[in-house]
Amino acid sequence: MAVIVPTITTADQTVFSTNLQEFATFARRIQIDTSDGTFAATTMVGLNEMELPEGVQTDLHLMTARPSQYLERVIELKPSLCIVHVEVDDNLLGIAQGLHGAGIKFGLALLKGTYPRRAQQLIAEADHIMIFAGSLGEQGGQADLLQYEKVPIIRELKQDIEIGWDGGANLSNVRALAHAGIDVINVGSAITNAPDHAAMYKAISEEAERKGVLI
Repeated sequence: MAVIVPTITTADQTVFSTNLQEFATFARRIQIDTSDGTFAATTMVGLNEMELPEGVQTDLHLMTARPSQYLERVIELKPSLCIVHVEVDDNLLGIAQGLHGAGIKFGLALLKGTYPRRAQQLIAEADHIMIFAGSLGEQGGQADLLQYEKVPIIRELKQDIEIGWDGGANLSNVRALAHAGIDVINVGSAITNAPDHAAMYKAISEEAERKGVLI
């Protein structure tokens, strides 16, 4: 069964804090996007400006060209999972070792044009692979559903790895994503733009669990 994970993507500290506090009341897992403008074009609330809630699993998605610069701060924050992009020129194996040594899971994000076998060595060290299928640093984009063709390739490389999806997930496509073998579906604007965040989270979660043929 796919887990629905509300995602916070904002540069506004007030919006960040409000969403984080609210999402923690109805979701058991939350993803936080952070960007310093070196990898994604936009900047967001920085690691030094945030504290993570207790009692909820928190995933950090680092959109930065140099994630090693933030490793010490990530370890201080103690998220459950830290996701970095395989496309960056950094010592990702060293980052994986540092995170694992601190009891934090290591995740890799693959952009649309990245073929999973390119990251075979890193996938072997990873706990989570994020298939990124939206617009980097933005919410509300269209999901490129052809990206879920990466799922069987990733499973071949590491059968028991957790596979996540980020980009354009909503009520109309979440069941297709869940049926494609995605374990974690990150949902941004479909929840944050809804008049009732908790109700939309519940609706999307229920849709992901539905069986049967998609028409």
